[in-house]
Amino acid sequence: MPQWDDRPLVGRAEELTRLLAAVDRALEGRAGGVLLAGDAGVGKTRLLDELSARAAGRGIRVLTGHCVDLGDVGLPYLPFVDLLRPVTAEPAGVSPVGQPALAAMLEGRSALVSPELPAGDAADLGRPLRHLGSRPLLDDGRLQLFEAVATVLAELGSGTPLLVVLEDVHWADSSSRDLLRYLLSRLAEEPVVLVVSYRADDLHRRHPLRPLLAELVRLPGVERLELGPLPDAAVGELVRGLAAGAPESTVEDVVARAEGNAFYAEELLAAGLAGETLPLALTDVLLARVEQLGEAAQRVLRVAAVAGRRVRHDLVAAVAGLAPVELEAALTEAVHHHLLVVSDDGRYRFRHALLREAVLADLLPGERVRLHASIAAHLAATPGAGTAAERAHHARGSNDLPAALAASVEAAEEAGRAGAPAEQLQHLESALALWPAVPDAAERAGRDQARLLLDSAAAARTAGELHRAVGLMRTALELLGDGGDPGARAQVHYRLAQALARIEDESAAHRESSAAMALVPAQPPSSVRTWAAATHARTCYALSRWEEGDAAAREALAAADVLGLDSAWADTAVSLARSSAREPGATTPAEVTARLEEALVRARRSGDTDVELRVLFNLAVVPYEAGQLPAALHWIGIALDRARECGTQWSFYGAELRHLGVVARYVAGDWDGSLALAEGLSRVPEMAGHVRADGLLVQVGRGDPAAAERVVWARGLAGRLGAHVLLLLATSAAEIDLAAWAGDPGTAAHLAQEAVRQVHRHWGVDRLAVVRLAATALAPVADAAATARLQRDDASLARWTAAGEDLAALARSAVADHLAGVGGYGAEAAAWVARLEAEAARLDGRPAPDLWREAVDGFGYGHVYEQARSRWRLAEALLAVDDREGAATELRAAAEVAERLGAAPLRAALVALARRARLPLDLPGAGRVADPATVFTPRETEVLRLLAKGRTNRQIGAELYISEKTASVHVSNILAKLGAGGRTEAVALAASRGLLPAAG
Repeated sequence: MPQWDDRPLVGRAEELTRLLAAVDRALEGRAGGVLLAGDAGVGKTRLLDELSARAAGRGIRVLTGHCVDLGDVGLPYLPFVDLLRPVTAEPAGVSPVGQPALAAMLEGRSALVSPELPAGDAADLGRPLRHLGSRPLLDDGRLQLFEAVATVLAELGSGTPLLVVLEDVHWADSSSRDLLRYLLSRLAEEPVVLVVSYRADDLHRRHPLRPLLAELVRLPGVERLELGPLPDAAVGELVRGLAAGAPESTVEDVVARAEGNAFYAEELLAAGLAGETLPLALTDVLLARVEQLGEAAQRVLRVAAVAGRRVRHDLVAAVAGLAPVELEAALTEAVHHHLLVVSDDGRYRFRHALLREAVLADLLPGERVRLHASIAAHLAATPGAGTAAERAHHARGSNDLPAALAASVEAAEEAGRAGAPAEQLQHLESALALWPAVPDAAERAGRDQARLLLDSAAAARTAGELHRAVGLMRTALELLGDGGDPGARAQVHYRLAQALARIEDESAAHRESSAAMALVPAQPPSSVRTWAAATHARTCYALSRWEEGDAAAREALAAADVLGLDSAWADTAVSLARSSAREPGATTPAEVTARLEEALVRARRSGDTDVELRVLFNLAVVPYEAGQLPAALHWIGIALDRARECGTQWSFYGAELRHLGVVARYVAGDWDGSLALAEGLSRVPEMAGHVRADGLLVQVGRGDPAAAERVVWARGLAGRLGAHVLLLLATSAAEIDLAAWAGDPGTAAHLAQEAVRQVHRHWGVDRLAVVRLAATALAPVADAAATARLQRDDASLARWTAAGEDLAALARSAVADHLAGVGGYGAEAAAWVARLEAEAARLDGRPAPDLWREAVDGFGYGHVYEQARSRWRLAEALLAVDDREGAATELRAAAEVAERLGAAPLRAALVALARRARLPLDLPGAGRVADPATVFTPRETEVLRLLAKGRTNRQIGAELYISEKTASVHVSNILAKLGAGGRTEAVALAASRGLLPAAG
């Protein structure tokens, strides 16, 4: 179970800054007040806890008082007794003197408290200030009492500035409100800040705190701070912190339902989101507010809850069964108690969606059905009164299943026209679920069940629900059977082939496209046969069946020209243009782009947005692979705008374009833009999870601690989805890099080998992407080999050399297979191949600056970060051949990039190398190059040099002509100065800090 009290403060940086500004004014000797408003559960107490901790850290004394909900009869001055209790508990001479008025007031409280309270409780409330002083009161009037409290606070503030926090003042008694008014007026020149919190949603029109607030905000130095709902991103961060490793779908559900309320999010998460039912504790909290209303107002809320989140006045009037005057009074009561809110369009809506859920949960089944029926009747009888989706919802709720099916199909059509494929799919699946219960379903739906299944599958594809699309099409094939219409079956087969290819089941896709080709003859040309051939060409090329694919592509192009099927022609042209890359030198990127631009014209003319996005995706990929990043980003921008315009941003190519956009921005050095594109998302289909995982590129590069948590989520998603190579690549690359920066070569090598095997299984010969994984993992392995070589640890050297050679062999095999089975490769792949060979040389102990220069030049096509990382290694290699000036130049260039990108791990590595080599590095905070003489004595420096060579204490003593015991003392001193736990760690720490003596 998460620990709510330990949760981090999220999403409140701006509000905390404003509150701390008031605290800073107290440090400067000025008074102030802040009225902190917010709904219940929005996070007021958590914010005030953080404020108190920060204020205490700045030397401010903090006193906190709490109000308690005791109904109409409150305990006078309770929050002030609460906040002053710690003062009176201090030893004599510490607390301020001269406050007998307060003591007398507290001693006499039993006459003021509710008679239902036990006398012992009343006496306890009187004890806190019993010994504040002995000076007699002038009289027992409230003025002296108020002045006494003000004097206590002023005297406390005179020694140390004071922060007074009063929580939940909406429950304060009348006397406490009067005292608050007095203090904010009286303490105008004292270093005292009063921060007062209250629930905005509890302040109905006649609440006694409302006039006081109106008066207080007019006082000098008093400001009002509204604490609104948390942004969705902050709620997501909160939920992930409370339940590390929770599925992203759970996080998204909590975020959607909590609507920015931290308490609601915690309660939903604690309940495990086992279903749609609200947690009992949360339901009780919400319904307690509803039960404060009169019966008519509660009836209005019940009608509104069944009607939906937003409801028109005419619908409430038609269904509630109240006279006009009574209805107006009931609505006024609900609005004034902040349960309903009037929207700009004049509709009523619940202040929070969970409040509506609670009211719905409290309805009896019969009452709910009756209300649904009344609302459905009103919508049916009133033209333009509601959408088809609303009619379908209420028809289902009233058990009118035929009407619900017809309205669901109509709602799906409306959603499709509006570019909302997820909602379209939802409505179509509702119609499919109702189909068996409606005798004349085909007539009401305007199509047979197989067609409805295909339409549902198309919506699922557009919404990014590819696995669901596959399931729906397989159901359609079962429904059609072997004796069904060949054309209809062929259409399902080739569409199923397209979907299977997109979930990386290429063999199954080829079987389905082959089945489609077998069902429909080539002559005479037909739309179904043309699309079957176009799809078959794609599935053949994916399996390197070049001749079979070329034959299908030629047939598709010829038939598409005859039939005027621009979409099929464009789709086939893309397949041909991309397959031409298998023959090095056959076409240039410019020629491929020209062909794709012709395909784009035809795709747009056809109105087929799926094909249009495929063309745009390839128009972006071609320059990206050629290392032409500006051109790639240009096409990506056009394509993403088009996908948003059509509502297809989570279709297969919509998601792939966003993925490419995240990666291209990362490569180009626009890390903020890359992260924004990956993170600025609403609910994302699981098949598009790699887009969100792509943000790990930036998180790992910047050393963000949240990267490890995001890796756990991505790894879990990859496990659920199975064959999703892009998600696997993003996750594995992040994990390997994390292990590399942590100096864990074993983990890095294991992760890389496992990822390479999986990619090989799914992609076969076309697995060039694994070169990056192998090269990245090879870096820490080469570091481990270098350390073993330095320490003359032959066993470790052999182990790490073997591990590194295995990684290099896997990568070289991928390159050879790609060249033989696919063809040439682009600039990025060439850069990673160069990097692999440079790392392999480092593994063998060879500096190889020429190889590292090739890597630097290779990434010069535009990969800003990896070029900087290669410069770091080039600088090491140049130092090894005593080219200090060249090394310094490379270090400076790499440092500029690391600083600009915020690449903290790379920055730290550059600083360590500069210190180790005693090279100046113009980097803020890098500090001067360390001099071993300022850390170690001359003899300790000599001992450290021998330690680095792996000498024992006896060998050190023999070489330096000292006793073994004396050598042991020097070794112990070195370990202590470095904070090392052993000899090996001491050598590594000295090397990283630039303190290792030069070899001699």
